[in-house]
Amino acid sequence: MGTEKDQRMRALVVDDAPEFHELVGGPLKADGFDVETAEDGERAVELAKDFEPEVIVLDVGLPKIDGVEACRRIRTFSDAYIVMLTVRDEEVDKLIGLSVGADDYMTKPFSPRELIARIHAMLRRPQAQAGSTGARKFGDLTIDPEARECFVGSNAIELTRMEFDLLDTLSSRPKVVFSRALLLEKIWGENYVGDDHVVDVHIAELRKKLGDDYKTPRFIRTVRGVGYRMAESA
Repeated sequence: MGTEKDQRMRALVVDDAPEFHELVGGPLKADGFDVETAEDGERAVELAKDFEPEVIVLDVGLPKIDGVEACRRIRTFSDAYIVMLTVRDEEVDKLIGLSVGADDYMTKPFSPRELIARIHAMLRRPQAQAGSTGARKFGDLTIDPEARECFVGSNAIELTRMEFDLLDTLSSRPKVVFSRALLLEKIWGENYVGDDHVVDVHIAELRKKLGDDYKTPRFIRTVRGVGYRMAESA
């Protein structure tokens, strides 16, 4: 039987400012997390392997390798929830962070309480849709919810946890148009308090990985002014 320590959630906080470790790590520890910290991107990747956190709070501006590259490397072996932090509010920073596999982003300064709320919302969301059994086919796209695998033809497609959950949700009811708000509720959690644009960014990255042109979509259709739905199953 696992010990209480074994059962605690683990969080990795990565920022080059030591005072930030306490600002974020302190509330996480008070909330019951085991917390490790890192001050550069290379150390973050090492700890992500050794510590195996469920949650990573990752600043974009890091020494050695920046947060975007650290996130890209971490995503090759970990499906931890990753929240990217940036001091700039330009849209490009958010898009770059999410395109390498981050689950959410926040702009400094922010409320640690809001960060904790977002983390809990992510951890509460289901990993797969209830009743999702059997493989689903949409042309040459195959989705296996139980194995959490996705293929285009014979090629396996590597998806992040969020990307797969989006695809699983859309494909579970292919005739239904899912609004941004409904996708946020189902995947990010009903208490998510971030920008609903996060859905569009993840859909765009999912389409890119599937080789799906949004202008002539084979798999995921945009219903203008409403949301997203799957193309008809084959």
